[in-house]
Amino acid sequence: MLNVSRTSDNAISKWWWTVDRPLLFSFVLMLVVGVVLAMAATPMVATRIGIDKFHFLKRHLLFIVPTLILIFTISNMSYTNIRKFSLLLFFIALFLTLLTLFLGTEIKGARRWISLFGLSIQPSEFCKPALTILVAWMFSEERNNPQIRGRSIGIFLYLLIAIVLVLQPDIGMLFVTTVVFGIQLFLNGLPIFFVCTTIIAAVSGLGLAYLFLPHVTTRVNKFLDPATGDHYQIDRSLEAFSRGGLFGVGPGEGIIKKHLPDAHADFVFAVLGEEFGFFVCVGVVLLVGFVVLYGMNKALKESNLFALLSSVGLLAQFGLQSFINMASTLHLIPTKGMTLPFMSYGGSSMLATSIVVGLILAFNRRKSLEDE
Repeated sequence: MLNVSRTSDNAISKWWWTVDRPLLFSFVLMLVVGVVLAMAATPMVATRIGIDKFHFLKRHLLFIVPTLILIFTISNMSYTNIRKFSLLLFFIALFLTLLTLFLGTEIKGARRWISLFGLSIQPSEFCKPALTILVAWMFSEERNNPQIRGRSIGIFLYLLIAIVLVLQPDIGMLFVTTVVFGIQLFLNGLPIFFVCTTIIAAVSGLGLAYLFLPHVTTRVNKFLDPATGDHYQIDRSLEAFSRGGLFGVGPGEGIIKKHLPDAHADFVFAVLGEEFGFFVCVGVVLLVGFVVLYGMNKALKESNLFALLSSVGLLAQFGLQSFINMASTLHLIPTKGMTLPFMSYGGSSMLATSIVVGLILAFNRRKSLEDE
């Protein structure tokens, strides 16, 4: 039997006594909610497209194993190994993201997915956490040694990713990446003039995307004018929340998932609303909010600039992705194909989220991980 006492010298014991347990338990609870939602939503989706009823559920459960392994492994990394890992991940993910422009599968006017070893992968999901770490690294290096042009390198890396995301196009991912990068710039000591300039540039970019990218124009117009375009999924989503009321219709008793094509992925929050009701939905919102606010509170007390910028960036990324998924499901913002971390079906999303979670836990260990 594995010994996890404080005096034990094995890796699991050391990890258990240094990991931030409130954060860990919050992430595990999200995984549990994800399994429950996979059981509720995926069988109906699989039946509708004519495959094995439990196909998606089996795949969801299968991805939990590498997810837990990644979280444990990454959360055990030192700062030095986090930098090395992120550098390698960035260039692999960037290369695969570039490949999607030529070899990717076109879905709804965008090329974001590529088939690799029999799996459909969205490489840009892995660029996000890697970019966050590299930018934090470069900014902190310049602070330690002004001769290093760390800020310029960080801006270059961001622009590199931004250009590729525009070409796909993936404006939602670009928005998250830009906001996180802007937060890191601000915390690094960006003068207020440049803060205002960055905000103006971001708003101008959204305006240009609306004017010149038909994919974005259609979604925004559909959001602003209910009489424009097809609102089938949003209408069904809102109907699900209406049917669920305060306490839900009961696990497995929802009917809207029969008609929602993306009930297991982008609209899984609607399934939660119908079957478990308002109070459980609020519980999920509070759970995500706790992770972000609790993590931010700890990060802002950090004296190491690299750890501060990395933690805040990763937490902002996690919170923004969650907000975009839930808000678009509730028709508070234009619909965006972005998953709810650990709760939506999707192997690519789950593995990318596990990297984010592992990194967050690594920077929140009770004993600081010093460079090797």
